[in-house]
Amino acid sequence: MKILVTGSKGMVGKALVAQLKNIRDGKNQTRPDIQVETIFEYDIDSTQEELEVACQSADFVFNLAGVNRPENNEEFMTGNFGFASTLLDTLKKYDNKATIMLSSSIQATLSGRFGTSEYGKSKLAGEELFFNYAEETGAKVAVYRFPNLMGHSKPNYNSAVSTFCYSVANDLDFTVNDTATELELLYIDDLIEGLFDLIEGQEQRCNFDGIEVIPDSNGRFAYIPATHHVTLGEIVSLLESFKEQPVTLMMPKIPEGSFAKKLFSLYLTYLPKEKFKYALKMNVDNRGSFTELVHTKDCGQVSINISKPGITKGQHWHASKWEQFIVVSGHGLIQERNMETGEMVEFEVSGDKIEAIYMIPGWTHNIINLSDTENLVTVMTCNEIFDPNRPDTYFEEVKK
Repeated sequence: MKILVTGSKGMVGKALVAQLKNIRDGKNQTRPDIQVETIFEYDIDSTQEELEVACQSADFVFNLAGVNRPENNEEFMTGNFGFASTLLDTLKKYDNKATIMLSSSIQATLSGRFGTSEYGKSKLAGEELFFNYAEETGAKVAVYRFPNLMGHSKPNYNSAVSTFCYSVANDLDFTVNDTATELELLYIDDLIEGLFDLIEGQEQRCNFDGIEVIPDSNGRFAYIPATHHVTLGEIVSLLESFKEQPVTLMMPKIPEGSFAKKLFSLYLTYLPKEKFKYALKMNVDNRGSFTELVHTKDCGQVSINISKPGITKGQHWHASKWEQFIVVSGHGLIQERNMETGEMVEFEVSGDKIEAIYMIPGWTHNIINLSDTENLVTVMTCNEIFDPNRPDTYFEEVKK
């Protein structure tokens, strides 16, 4: 398949081209039904000759080109409607009936606060141009009215989320006029997956009632349902918690598919290079060291324990707390004794064969470095963050 992407240097265009190249080169194998042979990249600095070449042979066209921050309102119509007309005329010139996608905007509804939007008017004109083109040529057209998009873009431009991410990551002041203002946001990765659905002929269809999406398998418009409705206050609160994570070690809840997970990934792309790493507090003594790595709100914590040669650590039990010891380097012995029955178990552990061992509530336990020369390195997970006021940790030697 030969694919033309206009607006290839914009936020969506760059992300789409990158993933198309991954598919073409066999690096992304999640879409085996999509075979990419050639990608034509067209942007504002491309020539008409390049557009002609692409329109002659493209099997699929993504029209992402457009203007959203012109110096004057007249440029909206020129940039959005004008180029769309040029593109369609060029396809017609070569009798190319390739499927074509149009990136429009929810502002094209001209509903509510968008009622006087010159940008929306230019997008609406482009939509009608595409629908007329479909009727005239019989080509398949997919018009998407995108909500606010959420991806790595220039801050202080046309994305509040990008501006907030950049400001928080770089310790800059910013203003939120109304924390209760709600945005509908579509994350860039979800958008790209939706466009791949379109290539496979599996896109979702809808109509519009004002700005409300009405799902309809025979709808005039295509849409991507994986959007999130969040307030500016919620966005800023999450970003502040992400900023504090290197200090508190607390990892916010980021369940699969959640807005928080997507926002955290986006936030990290705005970190200055000097913040790519951060120090952790190592608790060091003559036995080795113990360092907490990550805290979580509902799954405890993860730590790393280093025991010097011949050292025994632990020698305690917990009433309810449980742990896992995972030796990743060195050679050691884990011992556990049931506090009630006296039953003993032992596990010889090594970084050569990585295994996870539960420290069971009610069993006193230890870990012994059996090497005379090599440190024993153990990843330790625990079902709760250590609370010095309620440590649930009681000294008891495993072998008396």
